[in-house]
Amino acid sequence: MSSEANTPVLPNCIRLPLPEDELLEVTAKAKDYAIMHGAAMRSKTAFSPDSLNFAPFVLVPSSFPRKEFEKAVALQPIINRLMHNVAHDEEFITTTLAETIKVDEFTANLFNIYRKVLAHGFTQKISLGMLRSDLMLESGCPELSPRAQRPAAGEDLDLDCVAVDADMAVNAVGTAAAGTGRKVVAAAAEASTEQEEEQLKQKVANTIQSAYCCWKQVEINTIASGFGHLGPASKTIQRFVLSELGHADKLHNMPNNNALAGLCDGMVKAWDIYGKPKAVILFIIEDVSYNICDQRFHEFYIRETYPHIKVLRRTLTDVHKEGKLGQSKELLLGNLEVAVIYFRAGYEPGHYHSQAEWDARYLMETSLAIKCPSIHYHLAGTKKVQQALAQPAVLERFINDPDEIKAVGKIFTGLYSLDDNEAGNATYEMALRTPEKFVLKPQREGGGNNVYGVDIPDALKRMSRVERSAWILMDLIHPPLTKGYMVRPGGDMPPQIVDMVSELGIFGVVIGDAEHIVHNYQAGHMLRTKLSTANEGGVAAGLGALDSPYLIDSDDEQN
Repeated sequence: MSSEANTPVLPNCIRLPLPEDELLEVTAKAKDYAIMHGAAMRSKTAFSPDSLNFAPFVLVPSSFPRKEFEKAVALQPIINRLMHNVAHDEEFITTTLAETIKVDEFTANLFNIYRKVLAHGFTQKISLGMLRSDLMLESGCPELSPRAQRPAAGEDLDLDCVAVDADMAVNAVGTAAAGTGRKVVAAAAEASTEQEEEQLKQKVANTIQSAYCCWKQVEINTIASGFGHLGPASKTIQRFVLSELGHADKLHNMPNNNALAGLCDGMVKAWDIYGKPKAVILFIIEDVSYNICDQRFHEFYIRETYPHIKVLRRTLTDVHKEGKLGQSKELLLGNLEVAVIYFRAGYEPGHYHSQAEWDARYLMETSLAIKCPSIHYHLAGTKKVQQALAQPAVLERFINDPDEIKAVGKIFTGLYSLDDNEAGNATYEMALRTPEKFVLKPQREGGGNNVYGVDIPDALKRMSRVERSAWILMDLIHPPLTKGYMVRPGGDMPPQIVDMVSELGIFGVVIGDAEHIVHNYQAGHMLRTKLSTANEGGVAAGLGALDSPYLIDSDDEQN
């Protein structure tokens, strides 16, 4: 992702830069504070099970518009219900993934398990969804609804956004994505009189919105939705830093974040539903866990808060070796019965070394244990399904309330099929003509899999028409910038001020079967921030940094 010189910049929560001596001292403290409060990971370059590095973090919290944060929090239970309904719609999942499974072996293997489970009937009808809805601010704030046409130059916009003054609007227009603003500014440049130019400039002020007027959906994660611990831990670090810098008066603008408790309580609610006091919660983990704190703190929270509930950690390979079904299809590991399975692995091909791991996944899916996610929830989180949800009228299949349909419809950016048909071929040609406007996404989680901008044509040309079905094309979001210090293990001391962009994740918990939802709530948040020039932003992948939102209002002034 590249940033343009006139991309809007959100105001900082405190005045930067800091004096060098103060910056050196507070950064050194913050590094130690991070390690000592569990904001840490194992090194991928010098791995040792006996040592930790602090996770990369942003020194002070990044600004985020209060209105949009609160809107995302309020919308999460609706998104939970949407994904729950999608997961239980066999016809929709089957039809939507029909082309993808022909060319994507991994998705095909997941779908094969789904098909076999369907054929025999679900042993456990209850599913636990621990979701994370990821979003980014759109600096241009074009029309949100995927069903609406973008207005032409001169047309009035009816946007649910916060208007800004003319000067900020002119600055913001540089990254207004395909909206009225660029056309208006271009017209202003060609205006023949000063009066016409002033009128057009005022038009920009009325139509182009602030740097933080709306947000767009990036993706919905239905498996291994991480950072339930690291999200709150980020706030802990930054609260400490702000207090050390003499800005404790600003802490009230950092929203409460109980993500760890919210997610773990979801697992316990599922455990209660299972109803066996001696049954355990099973975490499915990778062979090597780098993001160890984020996983272990879930385990430790459960053990400390609910000491009567035992937690096990096993790989897919371990389950193949140890697991079996009892007489009532209960999942047994040795002599322990499993009530809830929480997948922190299993979302990418590298987790399945052989048929044994796939057999283990199938064994668990056919068991009585409550899965997080169940196989149908996993498939509901594929990019192809989410692309289908952004199409006109599809939401009406899963949501009854017209206001909810409108609210969810507004958050989708452009998502396009690449199937071998008329629409997919048109998308292909569009991507070749203007690749800088898009990101190409496969059916994968975990970061590092997407193709951006000028790299898209070569990637597409290497694919056959059929192979394209495993990918979707998405409009590139143009977020506003923040400026701050990014602190990394082995990084510069003192750290330098850099341009950054952020991605907010809102957690949700939903539990129920095809007919009834018994629990549905928003469960905290996380913020990941990356350099504005970086495409990917995964902290565990080494590309982003921990952060937390500092809520600002539209009338906040630059510090």
